[in-house]
Amino acid sequence: MSETDTSGAARAAEFERWANVFTAHKAFSHPSELHGVLCGRLSAGSRIEEPEWMAMVCEHMGLPESAVEESDDLAPFMNKAYDQSLELLKSADMSFHPLLPDDDYAIEQRLEALVAWVRGFLEGMALSAGESLGQAPEEIRELIEDMVAISQLSEEEDADDESEQQLLEITEYIRLGALAVFTEFNAPEKPASQSPTLH
Repeated sequence: MSETDTSGAARAAEFERWANVFTAHKAFSHPSELHGVLCGRLSAGSRIEEPEWMAMVCEHMGLPESAVEESDDLAPFMNKAYDQSLELLKSADMSFHPLLPDDDYAIEQRLEALVAWVRGFLEGMALSAGESLGQAPEEIRELIEDMVAISQLSEEEDADDESEQQLLEITEYIRLGALAVFTEFNAPEKPASQSPTLH
C-alpha cells in the first residue's frame, strides 16, 4: 500500500468514526459540516475552550447540552477531534484534509458531504474572522467567493467520470484553500526553544 493509500484509508476510517458518533446520538446534521465549522474557526485564528466547543457540538448535532455529561464517548471523541484538526492544520507537511467519505460512497453523497463541509467552513470562518475577512488579501477573498459558489452546488448532476474528476479537483482546491486561510490568519508558531547546535 502506498503512503497515499494508507492516508486515504485513515481518512475514510476517520469519517466513519465521526459518522458512527453522529448515528449513535441520532444527530440530524452532517459530520462533515461540524468538522468544517471547526476548521473554519481554527483557520480564521480562533481557539475554542472545551465548554464552548462542546456547546457547538451539541448545537450542530441537535443535542441538549446535557448529552455531554450523559455520554461516555462524545466529549473524549470531540476533544480528540479538535486537537487532531488543529494539529493537521498547523502541520508543515500539509497533511490536512476535510472530513469527507471515501470513494466507496456514491458521488452524490460525496458531493453532499463536500458542500456541507464548505458551508460549515464558511460559517466557522465568518464567526471567527467577521469584519477582518473584508480586509483579507485579494486571493483569500477570491477563495471565499469560490467557496460560496461551491457551497451552492447541488448533488443532482449526473455522475460520470468527468464529474468524478471534477469532485477530486474541487476537494483538493478546498483542502489547499483551508490551509491558505489558516496560514493567513494564524501567526506561525515559534519553534520550541532549541538548544544551540554545534557544528
